[in-house]
Amino acid sequence: MTYPTKPIIHSAQLASHHFQQADLFGHLKLAAASHPALFHHYASQQSLNKAIAHRYAIVSLETGAAYQTDFSMQNDGRHARSFQRALLNSLREGGYIFYSRHGEATEGTDQANLSFQDCTTQRNLSALGRMQAVLYGDAFQKLRIPVAAPIQASPFCRAIETAALAFKTGNIKVDPLGYDIYRLSGNLDQMEQARILNNLNEELEEQPPKGSNKVMIFHSFPAGVGLGPISDMGTVVVRPRGRGKGFDVVARLSLEELNSLGDTIRPLCCSQN
Repeated sequence: MTYPTKPIIHSAQLASHHFQQADLFGHLKLAAASHPALFHHYASQQSLNKAIAHRYAIVSLETGAAYQTDFSMQNDGRHARSFQRALLNSLREGGYIFYSRHGEATEGTDQANLSFQDCTTQRNLSALGRMQAVLYGDAFQKLRIPVAAPIQASPFCRAIETAALAFKTGNIKVDPLGYDIYRLSGNLDQMEQARILNNLNEELEEQPPKGSNKVMIFHSFPAGVGLGPISDMGTVVVRPRGRGKGFDVVARLSLEELNSLGDTIRPLCCSQN
């Protein structure tokens, strides 16, 4: 992954630094619970650093910075609302990739004789997983986030069904890259892992059609590999910068956090065609 120009990196790095400081003061605050003066001092420092971090995070989002954020860190009052508003406005304009894990899949197992043409040889969506898929698709409609067709899905039945339930469409492109991502959780040699991750990077660098976003329903990653672990129906929001130019991870959202993006946003004034 490549990086943007120095001024943009600067705002993103400052946001990350102040979030880390806020986290540090949060731990110190808990440790000082029996000392009121220290407790209030650490609490005020935690709040101050969070406020500064949110300001830099918003600047980095609006200017196209390579800022990676865990959305759960944004949940404090008006700063969360500002961050949500900036993120949602950007998503409505398009130009992003939603890399999402399929819904909960606890029915059955991936068998040794696994066949993509036979769902009974695979681990499939549970009732909760199907509900998650529907809620995921509803979030895009509720938030007015434009999505380009086709929806990309791993060849596993659980990913294809997630895409179909979420977007109520048969316009699904089965992408063999999804199977390769699945294989990353197994025992692969370094060359094969590098090949798969290189193919993933090329996919995440590819910009979607103007004014729209691309959705990929794939799989999670092992810790420290690719985009890292992703919860059931969780999403990593990526901003591609074009083939060979890298991409930026701008947010990691659980299904709940994706749906909550609209909680503090006033509806648009006018209907859209």
